[in-house]
Amino acid sequence: LGCGFVKPHSPPTAPQRFFDLYNPDAFILPEDFASTPTVPPGFPSAAIRKRNADLFIGRPSNPVEARKVIQAYLASISWTDWNIGRVIAELDRLNLRKNTIIVFVADHGYHLGEKGKWSKAGSLFEMGTRVPTIIAAPKALGNGTSCNQITQSVSLYPTLAELCGLDLPSGIESSSITHLLHYPRAPHNDPAFSVWSEDSKTLYGVAIRKGKWRYAEYGPNGRNGCMLLDLERDPFELNNVVSHPENKSIIKELSLSVRTYAAKLKISI
Repeated sequence: LGCGFVKPHSPPTAPQRFFDLYNPDAFILPEDFASTPTVPPGFPSAAIRKRNADLFIGRPSNPVEARKVIQAYLASISWTDWNIGRVIAELDRLNLRKNTIIVFVADHGYHLGEKGKWSKAGSLFEMGTRVPTIIAAPKALGNGTSCNQITQSVSLYPTLAELCGLDLPSGIESSSITHLLHYPRAPHNDPAFSVWSEDSKTLYGVAIRKGKWRYAEYGPNGRNGCMLLDLERDPFELNNVVSHPENKSIIKELSLSVRTYAAKLKISI
């Protein structure tokens, strides 16, 4: 059963009672909030799409409106959370939980004013690509335990196939993460990739997340600039450390991974 909830997709809406959960006047706007899409100092110009695609389209935002939109976004998330609870309650009522794998996942991240951006697409920042993933599988030893390992959405297919005892066809891009469902702190060193394309035919940029590092190249072989983020020290993605001499070795490693991955996609960059 696939059960899709459209919210918090724009426009973010919800019944009033979910708005009442949040006071917009209490919100602290991001440190890199801007009224229009703005590339932070030290980042390549290509790192931010110059026009918002979902909210504040073709016009600047302001702090008052921004807080109200964030309130609406959180309200729509809470409304979706309530509806997901209804689905799970029905599984319990029908006594289906004991043989049902529950997967909750989203398709992309979202900027809420960070770097002046109010949209999903057109970002290789962690903010724009990281998604929530929750899996509850019958008899999984790690049920109810958080896992901090880096995974990819493309791993869901082989994971569900393994859990269901199904054979996989050849040519699968990723591997199962079933072991993390049992042992959330088990070693897992696979990186996660994300791409930015404006036309589904050419690559605008490619990014990799590995350990604490997030690295992106824009244009062919980084011709339009590169970005390296240390997400342990800089969780809000404010500092591009690609030019720091001490990072040369990790940049070399991640750049090779990005270009190898891009070559496998068989589309232009």
